[in-house]
Amino acid sequence: MIRNFVMKLVSLSPIPKALLESLLGDAFDEIVVFSEFEEEKIVKELEDADIVLGDYTFRIPINAKMLRAMKKVRLIQQPSTGYDHIDVETAKNLGIRVANVAGVNALSVAEHTIMVALALLKKLIYANRKTFEGFWAQNEMFELGCYELYGKTWGILGMGRQGREVAKRLQGWGVRIIYHDLRKFDDVNAEFVDFETLLRDSDVLSIHLPLTEKTRKMIGEKELRSMKSSAILINVARGEIIDEKALVKALEENWISGAALDVYEKEPGVSKDLLELRDKNLILTPHIAGATNEARLRIIGFAIENIRRALRNEEVLSIVI
Repeated sequence: MIRNFVMKLVSLSPIPKALLESLLGDAFDEIVVFSEFEEEKIVKELEDADIVLGDYTFRIPINAKMLRAMKKVRLIQQPSTGYDHIDVETAKNLGIRVANVAGVNALSVAEHTIMVALALLKKLIYANRKTFEGFWAQNEMFELGCYELYGKTWGILGMGRQGREVAKRLQGWGVRIIYHDLRKFDDVNAEFVDFETLLRDSDVLSIHLPLTEKTRKMIGEKELRSMKSSAILINVARGEIIDEKALVKALEENWISGAALDVYEKEPGVSKDLLELRDKNLILTPHIAGATNEARLRIIGFAIENIRRALRNEEVLSIVI
């Protein structure tokens, strides 16, 4: 490709430069990759950048200072569904487009959600640990309780792409599927209920909402106390939707039977209070629900194609602002 101007990509994701060059080498004359938040250096590089690839680990934010340095950026492409670390209001005011990869990893997240639900119902982690420790816990497992998913009520909080994939994969399991969202959908095989009914009736409650001021700490002490004592809670959305202190108390005092968290209030890392609940029916994973090899390939493919669309002045997909 012959050009009489320089095209530049700044990547804030820990994607090897060599990989980006192999995927986009014909589109850019310069590719700069940052693996740490070095604000002043990043700001300098952003001044003549054409495309910015956001950080899927969320360790490197895109703040107002960085956005104001972007003099000719055509697109900020975030290679994940979440974009909480990007100051989208400032981007909007500056006329800088931001796109994510919404729904590309929804299938992977749905599979993870159902997997951890089954593991919690059947006390799989506990049974595995006891067996490795040389203890035959067959009778103890009977006393703890191992349960089938069949006949249970599964509640979905947020019927977006991920929620829909969960509902789709639960067909044929013999479960009642209920959901709550800001609006009712006619094209899903699930029963719409109000928020209070969702909390009260769910044996399994999985969260699939974006983080907004309305959803922040949406699940607190009041909500946890209204759930069944036999219920399990799964969060594969955003950590701040659940009040972690209230959840710790709920698990310590057995308000609910168990929980699975893939996201946390402060990432990367897990609070000490949660880590101390090792003997509870609790599964903790490091934000990997949507990070299968297949999903990673779909995500990078979507992001690369969106970047090329922006460079060709074509319609960019999955614009968030």
